[in-house]
Amino acid sequence: METQQQTWQNMNGKIFRNSITKLVEEAIIREQANGHRLKVCVGSDSHVYGDAINYATAVVFIREGKGAFTFIRKEREIQDISIKERMLNEVNKSVEIAYAICSVLDAYGVEMEVHADINTDPDFKSNVALKDAMGYILGMGYVFKAKPFAFASSNCADMMV
Repeated sequence: METQQQTWQNMNGKIFRNSITKLVEEAIIREQANGHRLKVCVGSDSHVYGDAINYATAVVFIREGKGAFTFIRKEREIQDISIKERMLNEVNKSVEIAYAICSVLDAYGVEMEVHADINTDPDFKSNVALKDAMGYILGMGYVFKAKPFAFASSNCADMMV
């Protein structure tokens, strides 16, 4: 799967050569051995720069009561698309990663949420994709979160895009 060959990094820019499934499994084993209860949140964000769109996807590990850490994947695409298409591309990138790691999370009893950088307020442009994004994420069987509760996309991925 192409997803597995992507380059991942942490928030400090350290590059990891392993697949995201391997990174996730290693992190779970390490953190659970240290007594941490975990939850994983996956989210993506994008910014438009001329004719290019920069995407960032974040896999955020929350240590219950003990902070968090993140793996980030960055991508750049040259395309001219609508806001709805861009929001749904973000969601698709998040679902792709969620699907790639869900069996590892299930094996270790770790909960997952998929976050969409989409505003629930109809006065915002991104809201045009809310119903489609929610249907896609929930239809895949994942827990769905949108703004203001979608920190994996609206904060973590946003900082790196």
